[in-house]
Amino acid sequence: MERELCGRAPVGVAAPREDARPEGPLGGVRAAAELGLGRGEFARAVQLGLVRQGPRAAGGAARFTRAELERVKAERGFPGALRARVETVAGTDHGARVLGTGPTRFTRLARCGHLSPVGYRVNRYRALVWLYLAAELREFAARRSALLSGAAPPEDRELLAGGADLRPGKWRERHVGLLLRRTADPWERAAVLASVLPEEEVLAAVPDPAERIVLAALAPPPPYGHPQVPAAAAVAGPLLLAGPPEEVGRYRAGLDLALAGARGQSNSTGVRGPT
Repeated sequence: MERELCGRAPVGVAAPREDARPEGPLGGVRAAAELGLGRGEFARAVQLGLVRQGPRAAGGAARFTRAELERVKAERGFPGALRARVETVAGTDHGARVLGTGPTRFTRLARCGHLSPVGYRVNRYRALVWLYLAAELREFAARRSALLSGAAPPEDRELLAGGADLRPGKWRERHVGLLLRRTADPWERAAVLASVLPEEEVLAAVPDPAERIVLAALAPPPPYGHPQVPAAAAVAGPLLLAGPPEEVGRYRAGLDLALAGARGQSNSTGVRGPT
C-alpha cells in the first residue's frame, strides 16, 4: 500500500501534469528555454529590450512574467525572426563578410562611427573583439552601399588622420540608451548616467555622500559578456567609462538633469531613492 501511494496522488487531489508550467515569474534560464533561445541569444534579447524583465526577485535576480513570454511568442515569425534580430558577428573578418566588403574597409567604417557595436569580448590574446548585430550590418549594406567601395569621404579621412576610433563611444551610447529605456525612475536613470562618468565628475555632481550611496546601490551591473578574469577585465574595464571631454560633458548634463528630478521626487515623498 505504501508503495502504491508513493506513485499516485492522494484521493481528491489531482496529480500534477508532467508538462505543467509554473504560473509565476521565471528565472532567466527557464525563460530562455521557454523561448527556445540559447543563453547568449536570450541575454542579447533582454539587452535590446525585445524581452522585458519583470519585477526582480528578493535577491535581485531577473525574473520574466508568463505574460511577457507569451507576448514574445505571439510576435510574427517567432522564433526565427527573434533569433535573426539577436544574431551577432564577432570581429572584423566575420563582420566584413556579412557587410559584403573587405576587412580594411570594415575597420574604417567601424572606427569612423558608421557601425555601432552591440557588445564586446576579450579573446585569449587579451585583444578586444567587437560584436555587431548581423541584421544591422545587412541593413547598412543595403542603405549605404556607396560607402562599401570607392574613396573614403573627406570626414572619414580626417577622422582617420587624427587616429580616431569611435567604437567605444558608440558602444557606450547604445548601452546607456538601452539601460535608460528600461526605467522612468529618476534615481535609477541618474545611477545609469553616473555609472559611465569618471569618479571626479560624480563627486562634483553629487557632493552628498548619502546620494552617492543610493546611486552606487542602483548602478547597473557590467554588461553581459564583460570578462570576470582580472587580466581580461583590465582590458575591457576602460570601455565602461566615458573618455572624450564632449562625451563626458554630455553624460554629466544628463546626470544633472536626472538628479534634479530625483531630488524633486525625494522632496515630495520624503524617500531618497526609487519609489
